[in-house]
Amino acid sequence: MFTIEHEFDATIITLIDEPENAPLQGDVTITAFDDRVVLRQDEPETDRYSEITLSARQVDELRAALNLPEGGYRLDRR
Repeated sequence: MFTIEHEFDATIITLIDEPENAPLQGDVTITAFDDRVVLRQDEPETDRYSEITLSARQVDELRAALNLPEGGYRLDRR
């Protein structure tokens, strides 16, 4: 399950884990701003969270990488 919310300066997507036979993972919240994307995963057992911030360029590279075979690549910025 996931939710999508649009706020003034960001879009927030929350991925809610619903495992059938696997251990439950913490919810993942993705907050997309104009210049960065922040991924945050809750750790329910410790009441803490982990956070990663990606630049807009890193998000573009990740998007491209999901559709490419193994190898090293550099995106041409025009």
